[in-house]
Amino acid sequence: MAEQQIGDNPNYYPPTYFAREDESLDDRFYSSPRLVVHIDEHARATIGQLYAELIPPGATILDLMSSWRSHYPAGLVQSKHEIVGHGMNEVELRENPVLDRYVVQNLNQNPTLAFGDNYFDAVTNTVSVQYLTRPIEVFREVQRVLKPGGQHIVAFSNRMFPTKAVAVWRGLSEEQRVTLVEDYFQHAVGYSEVRAIIRKDEAAAGGRLRSWLAPQNDPVYMVVGRK
Repeated sequence: MAEQQIGDNPNYYPPTYFAREDESLDDRFYSSPRLVVHIDEHARATIGQLYAELIPPGATILDLMSSWRSHYPAGLVQSKHEIVGHGMNEVELRENPVLDRYVVQNLNQNPTLAFGDNYFDAVTNTVSVQYLTRPIEVFREVQRVLKPGGQHIVAFSNRMFPTKAVAVWRGLSEEQRVTLVEDYFQHAVGYSEVRAIIRKDEAAAGGRLRSWLAPQNDPVYMVVGRK
């Protein structure tokens, strides 16, 4: 992706990369609460397990692009110092039982986070990075609000609202999307130890693909950068 840099574009990519099929106001699209989960139970459990491994007890956490449910395991929630939600729909955020407080903000209009420097131990973005039209600016802001040594954890699967996902995301394979998110971290600058974690079903025994009788679980991809 790095070869696609152009001029002084703060996102390092041609603007067409972040075009969407539906360019109507995001505030309108997200105005109706969607009190549903967007990945299957296995994927939710996998993400929760990884968060438990990556985020230390007693952490102050920002759930970026949050909804009515977070994916943190019970032990982490019970031990946390504070969990702040950040999303587009106030009803969804108000219904989220793990949030201590929340902020309603459209990052595609204003990527500046309303928090001081070095505030959070961890910032998570769960199954929403594909909707960012200004990802480098957002990643830079996350780096700013993280404490030294804090982690920015981006988790995603293969599901999306296709009309609101950016063009570059829709045009890539699942593995290429991991590389794209790694590039976001690199271009944002200030992150170290950027690494990918992949959890997905393998082909069935004998090299045969799983059939509709034994469907695959939703895959989980995670890219982690440390400040």
